[in-house]
Formats: sequence, structure tokens, C-alpha cells
Amino acid sequence: MLLTPAEAERLILTSLLPLPSEDCPLLAAHGRILRAPNTADRDFPPFDRVTMDGFALRHASLAAGLRTFRVTGFQPAGTIPHTFDADDACIEIATGAVLPAGADCVVPYEDTNRSGNSSTITLSDSIATSIAPGQNIHRRGSDSAAGTTLIAAGTRLTAREIAVAAACGRATVRVSTLPRIAVVATGDELVDVENPSPAPHQIRRSNDYALRAALITAGYPHVERFHLRDLKYELETQLKRLLSEFDAIILSGGVSKGKYDFLPTVLAELGVEKKIHGVAQRPGKPFWFGLTPRRTPVFALPGNPVSTLTCFHRYVLPALVRLSSSTPAAPVFASLAKPFTFRPALAPLVPVRLESTPDGRLLATPDPTNTSGDFAGLLATDGFLELPCGPLNAPAGTVARFWRWV
Repeated sequence: MLLTPAEAERLILTSLLPLPSEDCPLLAAHGRILRAPNTADRDFPPFDRVTMDGFALRHASLAAGLRTFRVTGFQPAGTIPHTFDADDACIEIATGAVLPAGADCVVPYEDTNRSGNSSTITLSDSIATSIAPGQNIHRRGSDSAAGTTLIAAGTRLTAREIAVAAACGRATVRVSTLPRIAVVATGDELVDVENPSPAPHQIRRSNDYALRAALITAGYPHVERFHLRDLKYELETQLKRLLSEFDAIILSGGVSKGKYDFLPTVLAELGVEKKIHGVAQRPGKPFWFGLTPRRTPVFALPGNPVSTLTCFHRYVLPALVRLSSSTPAAPVFASLAKPFTFRPALAPLVPVRLESTPDGRLLATPDPTNTSGDFAGLLATDGFLELPCGPLNAPAGTVARFWRWV
């Protein structure tokens, strides 16, 4: 009995071992997966920080009825804080500066009266009585205390995490190594894109180009492409080398039950243990997955382009997330915008166009391709909806998981 897509995914993910980790300079860490949590090395902010340009003073002086204050100095950001010398004193201060010792509130420029370069300011009663202790002050440690975990292990580092790591003084960060991935297109009918005039029985390679682009977009840049013909000795020789040199192998084509579909036999002879061959889904039913003795994952995807891309998104990308010790993204669900009927006893992975409604719903309109070879038919779609195994008559409003193309 064939596995369901969910069962196949669970089997793949539980079969994988995480990649090693390494230290990476922060300047090169964007897009990498953090392997050690980033903790605050000090309080954030590290001092009582002024949030408005104006005048720092004591609230107790306002409460005592003082309305005129002597300006005893100016304190810009990045300087050692001043100290008050009397209750009727105030210090002119810039946004971002350290709150002067003895002050506990800041009055903005626009709430004071000052004539020219006068050394005094005056506040009206209405302004003075509206000011509270701590006003316009970002208190030390109010964002995060020293020792707080700010970035959890498993996070993919974006500009936000890079900023936090820099603020914590992390010149290097511990990240997962980037997997070296071999993408292998198989088939005698394939010619390269540079061929100006393929013969009628030939087609230009597209799957390996598509997979490489998707991998790079998803954050896996170390990708090499190969083309192997449907010759058993060539498959044996070249795959033996690739299995020893790369951290993951993604094959396209040659995995079904045709006379020249040698891959399952060749992989078995090379010591790759088959874990999956066939999933109850359409497209992509012949999907194959196995592990080498050193637990290198091997994915053999059906060769039709729609099947290739669908299986890649459904199984390969989640596997790479697991290999990299990344935290998986929360699943996305969408509702069918119109009824969908499917007769085979398989799970339909249906290309859809997605739209968001004003009330916050995601609606998925089925837009199936003409065939599993109709890769141009995917251009107008956003991803695919994974519906339960058929036969089914899914009414409009049926909620299912949505997988977005990368």
C-alpha cells in the first residue's frame, strides 16, 4: 500500500541526521541557520535612554511648583552623562543620550518657552502638571535583560537577526554548514539550453535549471548540475562519484517502471537503501527516496516537470530544513474558492492561484496544468493545495494546506 504524502514526509524527516555546524563571520551570515542561541550580552537598552530632544529635569521640582529652570549644559548622544547641581537646573539633551544623573523626565523643546539663547526655560502650569516621572525615557533593560535569549537556535538569519547579533557583539555566529547539493537530470532525450535547434525527438533540459534556481532562492547556494544518459554503466560510474562528494543528491527522471528507468536498480547496487518508492499522490506518484550508508539523502523525482517541482517542494525542501536544523515555517492553509472533483484514489496536489480577501481569508482557485509536462502552465499559479486522498468532491470553502512555489 502506498504511503500518503504526510506519511512519506514523516519517514523522510525521521531518517535524516543534521549537518555539522561551523563558525561564520557575521558579515557573511545572512541566510544561514543559527545553531547556537544568541543571548543579550548586556541590558537592552544598556542605559536610561532619552527618546526626545528637549530638557532633562527632576519631576519632584515640577511637583514642588517650580516652572522656570536654569539650563546648565547640553548633552548629545554618545557622551558621558552630566550631573545635576540644583533642583532648579535642567540639561538640554538630544535623542539617544544617556539620562543625566538625578533627572527622571524629559520635556520636549516644543513644550517649553525659551527666548533666544536664554539660559532659562519656562513651562506653563498645564504642561508641568501633565508630565509624569519617566516621561520620554527608554528605561535600561526594558527591552531585554542581560542573558535573555534573543535569537533561538534554528532561526534563519535575516536583516533583523543580523542587527540583533551585531548589537550583542557577535562578530561570528555558529551556523549550520551549507549542504553541497548535486542536481542530476537523466534522460537520452535531453539537450542543453544552448542547443539552437533540438531534433524532433529531443527536448531542452529545464528541470535541473528549475531545481537549482529553487534551491538558491531557498537559501542553498552550493548546487551543481549534471546530466546523465539512460545508460546503466554511466549512471553507475557517475552516481558512485556524486554519492561520495555531495551532502544531498536530487535526481530527475528514470525513476518509474519503464524499460530504461535504471535508477532504482543502480542506486540499490551502489548501496543506497530505498525508503520510499511511490506515494499516493498526483502528480509525482513514482517519487523515490533513500539513504547511503553514510546517510546522505537521495531524492529521485519523476521526470515530468510539474511532478518534479511538486515533489521538490513537498519533500526535498522540508528535508533540507531538517538537515540544516532550521525551525520549520508554520504551515499555511487556504480555502478552495470553488468546488473541486477528483476521482483517483490518490491525494491531489493541485496548482492554485491564491488571493487574499478583505476579511483575512486565503482563497485558492484550482488551476491544473494540461499535463504533468505542462510546466508553462504553472506560471500563473502561486503554489499547490494538498487535498485528501480521493475520490473526493471537495466543496468551495474546503480548507487544505497550501505549499508556495519558491
